[in-house]
Amino acid sequence: MKHIDLNITIGFCQPQELSEEDQALLRAAQSATLNSYSPYSHFAVGAALRLADGTVITGANQENAAFPSGLCAERTAIFAAQAQHPDQPIDTLAIAARNSHGPTREPIVPCGSCRQVMTEIEDRYHRPIRILLYGTSGVYVVSSVKDILPLSFIGESMK
Repeated sequence: MKHIDLNITIGFCQPQELSEEDQALLRAAQSATLNSYSPYSHFAVGAALRLADGTVITGANQENAAFPSGLCAERTAIFAAQAQHPDQPIDTLAIAARNSHGPTREPIVPCGSCRQVMTEIEDRYHRPIRILLYGTSGVYVVSSVKDILPLSFIGESMK
């Protein structure tokens, strides 16, 4: 049997080590957690994305008693961006979360459904989405969704 090695490199830094533009995006994601509707999980997630033209769009998780009807923060932001600015690729996406104790210590990572959506957006625009994952302990800096979903299923997979 042949083995395939998949290697990724994820940066880790403090927010002040990032550019002012990235710090502002992290603050927007943190602020977006206040727009979360999470009466069941009490886990508020905020996302802020910056489009190629500099436009910033935020999203927050929205829960529903019929759990499959809710939507994650990342997808609310991405779908809003696609609906309002379909000609603009996403440059960077920042994600933050808080629970009943405040902001999470460890950086929060996207769920599988969000990773799939993000992968298709990268494929659609033929460019990577940089991801900033915030926690009070620091920020993971990911160069592409493919780094957190290396074996991905995209439209080309069906041909």
